Formats: sequence, C-alpha cells, structure tokens
Amino acid sequence: MDSHNAFGEAMKTKVLVVEDNSAMRSLIATALDQHLNLDVYEAENGFSALKLIPDNEFQLILTDINMPDINGLELITFLRQHPVYSQVPILIISTEAGDEDRRRGLAIGANGYLTKPFTEGQLVDLVQQHLP
Repeated sequence: MDSHNAFGEAMKTKVLVVEDNSAMRSLIATALDQHLNLDVYEAENGFSALKLIPDNEFQLILTDINMPDINGLELITFLRQHPVYSQVPILIISTEAGDEDRRRGLAIGANGYLTKPFTEGQLVDLVQQHLP
C-alpha cells in the first residue's frame, strides 16, 4: 500500500472524498485516516474535486451522487475519460438505495457502491477491497 518518496520515506495512499455534507465528509475522512492510515483529501462537490485532481495522483476516490454544481455521476464520467484516472477505483457513497441507482453508477464506471447510512466497518471493508 505504501510507496516511498525520493528520500526513502513511506508515502501514504492518497484518497479523495467528494461529499457536499461537511459532517458526512468529516466522518468518512476520519474513519479512513484512523482505520487505514490513508492520506485523505476532501472536496465539497465535483467542481472542487476537479480543481484538486490535476495536482494529485489519487489512488482511490469516494464520491456522493447528489451534489451541487457537478454531481457524482458527472464526476465519474469525466474521470473515466481522463488517462490518469481511467483505472483509478471510484466508490459511490449515496443515500440513493435503489437497484437502478446502483446499476447506473456501476455502469458508468464506479467500482463499488455503499448506501448511507453505513457503519465504519462497512466503509473500511469496501475501501480495503479497492486499495491498490
């Protein structure tokens, strides 16, 4: 999971959490940091995520679906067309619990789908399955 930088120091896996609800975003980021010791970046919507992406090579992206500006499905569609991010695992975390929502998210390129509310254990298990 860890690679090393030019100084031989271990580098944490970089993860981006895209979620418009600040409390939910903080809960996800804290759980990932505490349980998996990841380098977690946060964005409040797809537009903010797209500003962070060019300067970072994230190894995993978690996104909500329903967000202002650029929603999660639009973000996934864009990332799957980007050469650097076409193969990066993307997980959807959403209140949209229907089978059709899950199918649509997976069909456009998401690698996993977690429905809110969820437990920390469910989140950690899903993320661990998709870490490089």
